[in-house]
Amino acid sequence: MFPIPDAVLDSLPDPVILLDGDRRVLAANRAADELLGGGLVGFNLARALRHPAALDAVDAVLEGEDDRREVEVSLPVPVQRDYRVQVVAVPVQSGGAVRAVLVLNDTTLARRAEQMRADFVANVSHELRSPLSALIGIIETLRGPAADDAEARDRFLAIMARESGRMARLIDDLLSLSRVEVNEHILPRAKAPVDRLLRQVAELVAERAKGRGMTIRLDLPPDLPAVMGAADELTQVFQNLIDNSLKYAREGSTVQVSAFTVERLPSIDCPGVAVTVADQGEGIARDDLPRLTERFYRVDKARSRGAGGTGLGLAIVKHIVNRHRGRLMISSEVGEGTTVTVLLPVCHKSVTEQS
Repeated sequence: MFPIPDAVLDSLPDPVILLDGDRRVLAANRAADELLGGGLVGFNLARALRHPAALDAVDAVLEGEDDRREVEVSLPVPVQRDYRVQVVAVPVQSGGAVRAVLVLNDTTLARRAEQMRADFVANVSHELRSPLSALIGIIETLRGPAADDAEARDRFLAIMARESGRMARLIDDLLSLSRVEVNEHILPRAKAPVDRLLRQVAELVAERAKGRGMTIRLDLPPDLPAVMGAADELTQVFQNLIDNSLKYAREGSTVQVSAFTVERLPSIDCPGVAVTVADQGEGIARDDLPRLTERFYRVDKARSRGAGGTGLGLAIVKHIVNRHRGRLMISSEVGEGTTVTVLLPVCHKSVTEQS
């Protein structure tokens, strides 16, 4: 069989691996190297693809049980990605050592989109029930007993404005969360200047801080490196974290925003940047800390809604940080305040290298 040139294999967008009769890798294209790590050629497939269902499909084709097998697999590191693995037999009479071709089709986006639609419907139907019920009740009251009561009308209109604003914020946050979740498996390829983004966010929320008599203090070194990231998403992360401090910390207190370099991020052989947002609030009980990034989880529901919170801010932050292959850490002491730390890499490694 005429050998397939490397340039042809590398031009294919999906990971493609050629195997001999002993499951040894004879060739792999660039997409396969990026997904599973380099150095595949010459080694058994099980060294890089440690998934029983995929290996069973390969064995079945090599042993002649079938000339084609297809299985669905998930690769969990560092962010779960779903693949359709297709294994096709190559006849012996075709010549050459290749006995099977393995192709991995990324189905993550389709699965995420499907899950996003289901989650969006479930979340909207649950979270919008209360404000919609309030609006319906107010409208019925204004059309009936309070039809000629100017004072009641003004009071009810203020409630309607507050509840409709809450619904708008909720829908915006749900859409934002859905977009982030759908693209969570796609690594950002651009560089983002953390120091500039933090200054822009601090300037953006300065009036809000002034309204509560609060101060935002920035501590940013002049030699802070840029990170691998989407500037608009990282801006959303920093804005959500600083917004939380402005909403829940004590009036007249200071929000300390700091950034510094880290020689090596945990589990990633790569330097990074740490960003911390520390407030002087009431703090959060230790039992609540693990659940803060859950959708709609609120430590104090009444206070959160009164401050305009939707319960989705930290969930959005978590998924954006995951997409950037970073790390989110929250520490807090009741009565003293809360510190949130975001670790972001300045480079990216492949799945195998990170695992």
